[in-house]
Amino acid sequence: MTSTTFIIKSIFKSLNNQNVLLLIIAFICTFPIIAQEDDDPLGTEVVNIVKPYTPTISDAFKIKETPVLNDSISEQKKQVEYSIFSVPVASTFTPSKGKAQTVEKAKKIKLFDNYATLGFGNYTTVLGELYSNFQLSRTDNVGVFFSHNSAMGDIDDVKASTDFFDTQLDLSYSSRQRDASYGLDVGVEHQSYNWYGINDAFNFQPDAFFDDTDFVQNYFSGYIGGTIDVENSFFDKATAKLRYLSDSYESSEINFTAMPEFAFPVADNKFKIGIDLDYLSGSFYEGLFDSETQNYSQFNAGILPSIDIITDDLSLSLGAKVYVGMDTENSETDFYVYPNVLASYSVVDELVIAYAGIEGGLTQNTFYDFKEVNPFISPTLNIAPTSKNYDAFLGLKGKLSSAIAYNVRGSYSNENDKSLFKANSYTPSPLDTEGYKYGNSFNVIYDDINTLSFFGELKAEISPNFNIGVNGTFNSYNTDNQQEAWNLPSLQATVFSTFNITEALYGGVSLFYVGERKDFDDNLLIDNIVADSGVVTLDGYVDANVHVGYRLSERLSIFMKGSNLIGGNYEKWYNYPVQGIQVLGGATYKFDW
Repeated sequence: MTSTTFIIKSIFKSLNNQNVLLLIIAFICTFPIIAQEDDDPLGTEVVNIVKPYTPTISDAFKIKETPVLNDSISEQKKQVEYSIFSVPVASTFTPSKGKAQTVEKAKKIKLFDNYATLGFGNYTTVLGELYSNFQLSRTDNVGVFFSHNSAMGDIDDVKASTDFFDTQLDLSYSSRQRDASYGLDVGVEHQSYNWYGINDAFNFQPDAFFDDTDFVQNYFSGYIGGTIDVENSFFDKATAKLRYLSDSYESSEINFTAMPEFAFPVADNKFKIGIDLDYLSGSFYEGLFDSETQNYSQFNAGILPSIDIITDDLSLSLGAKVYVGMDTENSETDFYVYPNVLASYSVVDELVIAYAGIEGGLTQNTFYDFKEVNPFISPTLNIAPTSKNYDAFLGLKGKLSSAIAYNVRGSYSNENDKSLFKANSYTPSPLDTEGYKYGNSFNVIYDDINTLSFFGELKAEISPNFNIGVNGTFNSYNTDNQQEAWNLPSLQATVFSTFNITEALYGGVSLFYVGERKDFDDNLLIDNIVADSGVVTLDGYVDANVHVGYRLSERLSIFMKGSNLIGGNYEKWYNYPVQGIQVLGGATYKFDW
């Protein structure tokens, strides 16, 4: 079908019959008019097609009326009628309005800036403490701490005086600024002890001998130190301390330490460089003549680079320690390199954390550190550093439950020139009868030692008012030159607990066990005759301690302490029995200026 025919049919289709008839009549009437123009000659015409014909199909008209079904079979919808059959049900439920649960607010604890403690006990024991804090401004504080502990009672079967006292005064200043915080500490200390552990071979001396002989050793020390911590800087922090020590026998020692630390971000990790500086100089006067003075001077400098890598489950620190040690008194220089690798991995979140590492270091031994461990040393020591070549360890820690935590670890270490305390022999002479030369003092010797160690700890917080814990360490020593690892115990254990019985009544218990130790006696007494020398064994001991306190008010409380309740006069050091049962009572008062 041509497009013209389609258009005509469309026109006729859109018109009704009446309109078609009128259109035909009009067409016939015009035909004669057209025919009268026969005189006009027919000519040719040119038709120029400007645009090709592009037909389109218009949208079909939509039928808007609903079609009628002409099916021969049609069914009429039936009307459905329904009803609800309701039966009442008995119920005892009675709804009530909800009520918000009230939360009991904890009583706000009043904090005080100052406190004073004073206590007295048997063996003429006196305990005193005073701490005071002064806030100079919102960022600056000054603190003062004074402490005194002394006892002047005698110990059974000991002829020499056993008096001792320890008095200390510390001052501190701290400041917290916007980008840095720093502090300054100054302190002095006076300690007095008696070398009362006279060797049994010479304990037969009359009482006049012990009254006339000066067995007293006094330590005088002072220090000044400071710390600084900087935010948002490659210079992270630094500590420094200068300490001086002297005693009753013209001994003196100066020790300066400084440890600056720098930190740099590397990608998402932290790279740190630490510097360890340690200078030591001192002297011991060992006789009646200046030529018998023993001097020592050492300087250790180390650099400690490390990088910390921390992910969700892994924490890793990779580093090393490089030291140069100079014995300036003997013109000797040594170089040391140590590993410093630490890692921990969370196997099960908070429940099982595995950790391991291998580390070492150079430790500068000092006269001050030795007397802090054993105050009965003689002022005739050989001071040298200890090199821990490595200490490799592996362990597990975590929680058995929300209230029980554990930690187990095994380690193996190798140390050169590890310090050991060993009893001195009897060495007095008619011209030189110092109080430490009656087999009643200790020397420091050094040996290369390998140590296999196992440690375990378990802590339980039964409730906010009661917790308990236990830990133990087993050590096995392998010495190179010495017959034994003198005065080092193979087994140590501790049981501890703190509790609150009521809001006012509180207390704690601690139980210490130290296993057997070995020492050496050059003057062993056999049948009241000095006949031999050899290794002696110090029995293990248990030291039980209990303390209870009662708060009379938010400011005032009283306390009672019991020490060595079941251990008796055990020997902590060879020939040095300790005080028996010790009971101390006192009060603590808190206040503000």
